[in-house]
Amino acid sequence: MTQPYDPAKDGAEMDFKDRMSYGDYLSLDMLLNAQQTWTDTHDEMLFIIQHQTSELWMRLALHELDAARNSLLGGKAHQAFKMLSRVSRIFEQLNSAWDVLRTMTPSDYTAFRDALGQSSGFQSHQYRQIEFMLGNRNTAMLKPHAHRPDLVALLEAELAQPSLYDVAIKALSQSFSLPDEVLNRDLPEAYQPHAAVQAAWTEVYRNPESHWELYELAEKLVDLEDYFRRWRFNHVTTVERVIGFKRGTGGTGGVSYLKRMLAVELFPELWHLRTEL
Repeated sequence: MTQPYDPAKDGAEMDFKDRMSYGDYLSLDMLLNAQQTWTDTHDEMLFIIQHQTSELWMRLALHELDAARNSLLGGKAHQAFKMLSRVSRIFEQLNSAWDVLRTMTPSDYTAFRDALGQSSGFQSHQYRQIEFMLGNRNTAMLKPHAHRPDLVALLEAELAQPSLYDVAIKALSQSFSLPDEVLNRDLPEAYQPHAAVQAAWTEVYRNPESHWELYELAEKLVDLEDYFRRWRFNHVTTVERVIGFKRGTGGTGGVSYLKRMLAVELFPELWHLRTEL
């Protein structure tokens, strides 16, 4: 008779009484007890885990974006490229998560929707921080966090820094002359497209061999925004599939608000120049 396999005989550690285990390292007790449902409906667990895991991925995206920005500022472009590629893959994961949430029908969601109160993904401070970091800056978006001075301070600190695109434009200015109103703009305000910036990026694309590092940077940014746009589109589609055109729990127009966000361009000149090539 075949004996059951015993991993200990191959050297696997089996006793963790006074040692760090997998669960200890990952704080799994805390993590797996954070799914507090407010109703006894089946699909509320899916809804909570979907959003909690999205917040974890966004935390990693922020970690990588901050490091990428610092690397670019420090002249370490290739290190930044790796980090930006990772952020694109993070948003690929976030995109796939919508497929799971779309298994929830309107009837499933309606059964527990009232328990959400006024809470909404619109209020995610990490999502707002990502948008601010990428350049979509709007100080009106600080208001949902006014009840948390610590979060307002975090977001205001981000607004005081150059966005990732500001840093990319600074790198562009090392090879091309750009106007002062671009290089020394009011950082908390949303970036406005500029003809001189588009002309410079266009030259990079016309002569990539002469400006390879800038060319690669531009494509990493386009990759990132491509995945980010898909995430927004999947968000709209999922919301429309589940609640139709009802208002969001946080008071936004729901689908109408999300569709408006689809028109937002993070790195506008990098998209507009393609028409000129």
